[in-house]
Amino acid sequence: MAATARVALLTALLTAAAAFTVTTAPAQAAACNGYVGLTFDDGPSGNTTRLIAALRQNGLRATMFNQGQYAAANPSLVRAQVSAGMWVGNHSYTHPHLTRLSQSQIDSEISRTQQAVAAAGGGTPRLFRPPYGETNATVKSIAARHGLTEIIWQVDSQDWNGASPDAIVQAAARLTNGQIILMHDWSANTLAAVPRIAQGLAARGLCAGMISPQTGRAVAPG
Repeated sequence: MAATARVALLTALLTAAAAFTVTTAPAQAAACNGYVGLTFDDGPSGNTTRLIAALRQNGLRATMFNQGQYAAANPSLVRAQVSAGMWVGNHSYTHPHLTRLSQSQIDSEISRTQQAVAAAGGGTPRLFRPPYGETNATVKSIAARHGLTEIIWQVDSQDWNGASPDAIVQAAARLTNGQIILMHDWSANTLAAVPRIAQGLAARGLCAGMISPQTGRAVAPG
């Protein structure tokens, strides 16, 4: 093939490739018609490595609300969460009923977890989930003092109550744009449900997003 013909062929191929990139990128972006927040409480645990592997294999990202005591004991797992693209939140240090504690005790639970997560390589959390979802004005104000936005949930997977993988998948199917589901790091049934949760979200044009500290809703990852 003559040099001029090779140049012409190469130019044509590059032009076609560029056109393909331009036309396919918006289609990929449009695949997400909304975002939901997948959250996993109580980690890191002996199940964390398997959980983040399943999430990654299924193209999902999630917010991991870690207990401070477990983050301090398992810093490598906190780093693994971050390396896998997960976001790390504050779930208190020992998982007490915060509304039954004094202000100083609440502050200790929250501040020690901030320090433990940061020391483990998880960054400084901006999201806080009170244990059991129990909160009041005092808990909220102390969390805010530490730069935290309190995050509850709209859908409870009931995995903490022994829900089956089928039931957990059905719970995730109720999620709508911006909503958040409660799940747990240690649950074997939740781990088993992850692939079908991913399939169900994709079928509805929903993607796993981050939780905005400004609005407390799931949004596109920033």
